[in-house]
Amino acid sequence: MYYMDTWYLNNLVCPREHLKLNQTGDALICPRDHRYPVVDGIPVMLLDDVRQTMGIIDASLKRARGEIVSDERAPYFYLESLGISEKEKDGIIELSLQNKSNIDPVVTYLIGATNGIMYKHLIGKLDSYPIPDLCLPEGNGQALLDIGCSWGRWCIAAQRKGYVVVGIDPSLGAIMAARRVSQQLGLSIKYLVADARYLPFDNNSFNNIFSYSVLQHLDRDNVRMVLSEIARILKPQGTSLIQMPNIFGLRCLYHQAKRNFRKAVEFEVRYRSLSSLRKLFSESIGKTEISVDCYFGLGLQKSDARFMSLTRNFILTASELLKKISKFIPFIIHIADSVYLRSTCEK
Repeated sequence: MYYMDTWYLNNLVCPREHLKLNQTGDALICPRDHRYPVVDGIPVMLLDDVRQTMGIIDASLKRARGEIVSDERAPYFYLESLGISEKEKDGIIELSLQNKSNIDPVVTYLIGATNGIMYKHLIGKLDSYPIPDLCLPEGNGQALLDIGCSWGRWCIAAQRKGYVVVGIDPSLGAIMAARRVSQQLGLSIKYLVADARYLPFDNNSFNNIFSYSVLQHLDRDNVRMVLSEIARILKPQGTSLIQMPNIFGLRCLYHQAKRNFRKAVEFEVRYRSLSSLRKLFSESIGKTEISVDCYFGLGLQKSDARFMSLTRNFILTASELLKKISKFIPFIIHIADSVYLRSTCEK
């Protein structure tokens, strides 16, 4: 049984009412009796009376409440809340039993979902954690929230750059994996289970907010809800840096063509134009600038070159070259597949 860090009581609020919380047994409760379970020291701050954006939210809630039976082979992995196949669950169990690697077994199977299709060859085969370079200045002790952190790769990158980091994700299993990895690496990062549309933090709580490969899965109404929450919890002149796909990116066009350019459903990626993204973010948060993340795919990171095959490194090199060229020929940003939107909170 984990002891819950007092940081959570001092910094979390009810995501419905934004009221302070008290701990009663294995739950956090607000004055209006909204109850949030605590699982092995991790608060699960999800709402059960709203329309969910993905199935793992329901799974995380039910597991936290003990309403579903955990996988007896490894209950501590919270496999039912990871959103993976039965075959992948079997692979995690097998890796954990072999005990031949220092890499968390759950991370080896989340890598394809969190890092993009170019990383699928690494599933079950990781030999080190792919920690990217964060496109932010040195943190100098500023607070940063990572929305949709999964197993925590960007949280780790942020703390190594001097930020005081909090990571949230709706998957209980992913958050548990993130905590295990951070503990393994000797890092102090706060993690909790939460929905980005209903953030359990007070107004003006963070200097910086980061999110990668998350909002692209939400429809416009839900994106607006998230951006409104980001604006609420950012400090005046605070910064958000959020990655999004570009509707006219070369690889993005290919994927849209594969689904016959039909409208995205459920958790599929939504593709939007740069002008519509800038308008949406500027109206919701404040002045917004757009920069290139990568070309020829989503999630390509220069820091991951050592994980890539010769062919994939060629694509990665071409992407990095175009990023450099885009600084002198700004127009080619319009064919970038992945971009960053950097917004300054205007309050």
